[in-house]
Amino acid sequence: MPIYKWEGKTAKGVVKKGEMEAPTEAAIRIHLRQQSIIPTSINAKAKDINIPSPFKKKVPQRAVAVFTRQLATMIDAGLPLVQSLEVLSSQQENKLFKNVIREIREDVEGGSTFAGALKKHPVTFNELYTNLVVAGEEGGILDTILNRLATYIEKAEALKKKVKSALIYPATIVTVAVAVVIILMVFVIPTFETMFSSAGQSLPLPTLIVLGMSKMIKSTFYIIIPALILLFFLFKRYYKTDSGRALVDRLLLKSPVFGPLFRKIAVARFSRTLGTLVSSGVPILDGLSIVSRTSGNRAIETAIMNARASIREGETIAEPLGRSGHFPPMVIQMIAVGESTGALDAMLTKIAEFYEDEVDVAVANLTSLLEPLLMIFLGVVIGGVVIAMYLPIFNMASAVG
Repeated sequence: MPIYKWEGKTAKGVVKKGEMEAPTEAAIRIHLRQQSIIPTSINAKAKDINIPSPFKKKVPQRAVAVFTRQLATMIDAGLPLVQSLEVLSSQQENKLFKNVIREIREDVEGGSTFAGALKKHPVTFNELYTNLVVAGEEGGILDTILNRLATYIEKAEALKKKVKSALIYPATIVTVAVAVVIILMVFVIPTFETMFSSAGQSLPLPTLIVLGMSKMIKSTFYIIIPALILLFFLFKRYYKTDSGRALVDRLLLKSPVFGPLFRKIAVARFSRTLGTLVSSGVPILDGLSIVSRTSGNRAIETAIMNARASIREGETIAEPLGRSGHFPPMVIQMIAVGESTGALDAMLTKIAEFYEDEVDVAVANLTSLLEPLLMIFLGVVIGGVVIAMYLPIFNMASAVG
């Protein structure tokens, strides 16, 4: 629908102005008269020209966390929801998020619930967010729920940042090493080959192997790059299938180096999310359904949904989670204690805090383990190529000497 800029006066002569989305100009006039405002001018707002982009824009979760925390503070201070949303919209720097908040404010102003308005923007506000807001509105504790949500998002983003720091470093080193080797093989080694051919000397085996690899890479260079890109897209397509994602996620949890880290991340995320939902009054079955969809790992998601089915048949949460084999015994015992004492939310929060600290330690240990391994890798690969190329030169120098 088009957006209109309007200006009008109240019965006391106070000038009012604003923007509103409506199907027609007549609808704006009717709405303003219902608010006891006499419109003096209504003009359609020019639409922004959007340049198509191959990348889908998303609102950063950090911005969502700040918005949630500020909204909770305003509501706690007694400001009406519509006024709070208007203030937050006006001060928002992210243009996409600014438009989202404005649309939510207009929906709420038009009679929609806050949760109902949020559900129209699932990319920005996920199912966990909207379900907690529903619980907050129904229980009259929206400010408390928003504070919990802000804390949850901040913790989740901190956890994600730790994971990225653990993966980016080795990925960068390996990428640089591969790029250097390709440059050597395609551009540098052929120069040595020409020099060795003119000398007419027999070459050592390591040099012959490197020269052969150089010829192969140079002749297939224009095929390898497209093949790797195609392989990447085929993998992504396979990963989107149910069987593909289940297999890859299961292998990730069982991988020797990164597997323990991914398992700790999954446990921390599960505990933090379910603890937030339970403490906010969301029923346990609904909470498990939401947690399974935000787990980030299909193997963990399957274990949670199996646990949910068992709970519906009368079992506790701990028993089916223990049978899955994906949750450590300590976690199962703590959940069992939380269920028996009626303090499941507090116990889940303690588990989340413990495993978030464990992720910190695991990332530090992984980095310290990978550093020498990567140095050895670089030395063997790049150093091996360089030594293989200089062996004939050393042989020639010793022959001349």
